[in-house]
Amino acid sequence: MTDPTTLVEARLGHDNWGVLGQQGYVLGLDIGGYGVRAALVDLHAGRYTSMHRDTSERGPRLADEAIALGQALLATQPGAAERLVRVGAGFGGPIDTARGEVLLAPRTPGWEGFPLRERLEGAFGAAAIVDNDANLIALAEALFGAGRDIQHLFYLHLSTGVGGGLVLNGHLYRGANTTAGEIGHAAIAIADAAADPPTLEHILSISGLLRRAAALGLTTDRLDVIFGDDPVARRVVAEATEQLALTLAQIAALLDPQRIVVGGVVARSGGTAFLDAVRQRVQAYVGHAVIRHTTPIVASELGFDSVAIGGLAVALQSLSE
Repeated sequence: MTDPTTLVEARLGHDNWGVLGQQGYVLGLDIGGYGVRAALVDLHAGRYTSMHRDTSERGPRLADEAIALGQALLATQPGAAERLVRVGAGFGGPIDTARGEVLLAPRTPGWEGFPLRERLEGAFGAAAIVDNDANLIALAEALFGAGRDIQHLFYLHLSTGVGGGLVLNGHLYRGANTTAGEIGHAAIAIADAAADPPTLEHILSISGLLRRAAALGLTTDRLDVIFGDDPVARRVVAEATEQLALTLAQIAALLDPQRIVVGGVVARSGGTAFLDAVRQRVQAYVGHAVIRHTTPIVASELGFDSVAIGGLAVALQSLSE
């Protein structure tokens, strides 16, 4: 994983971000499940800085903690708060990007209908853009990370949930209802009368992997155990590898992206060995009559700051639109 400072600052010097692209500051925020993160770009100097704060808060007050962190980061740069031109923020759930409101927080009730954009604009006095975290990671990787040399990319996020984001022609594709890419909630088996069909998130999220291990007799709450040498753990990872390979082959067939990027704490825990195994098994599911090339599958590069960097990315693109 490359230092994100190097990646972001290298790209800043090669792009024209519109009329405001050579002045002021742009702020990115991660309002997520692993604390809050903020990233700041000085457009004139081409300089990137970031800040992180752990928190136990999961409800709407998390927005206030993210705002406080963003303000603290702005305070480290004299005059930055007064020269802030745009804010971009990512949230761990579906977002109505047109209204700037949270549609749903699958793992934390109480966020539904929360006016996130309005809250951010009131706090910072600058126009704000809010979006789903996986969408923003997709755009961040497309601009600054593993997809910085391409135009068409799909990003798959494996963490407490499973999400995705799609970049077409260098821009986010959000779909008719701003929920494009939410592949984690799609069923992966035919439904029966006894239960709801399992979803990709049910299989490949952190809780899904731990739950499968427990069902096979291995009780743990640690991903390093899941990706360890225990025979049950190896079976769980083999099943996850097969399901992920099938899903990525379907994505390649449907979208034909130039690159598929896989990230999130599950992918980081599995490391190179996990992704190599997935690449190998994808070949078993690729329809060679349709696909005459192999879509590269690569690891994300931006690490823990990726959502906040995605906030920067969507804010920077908005300056030239």
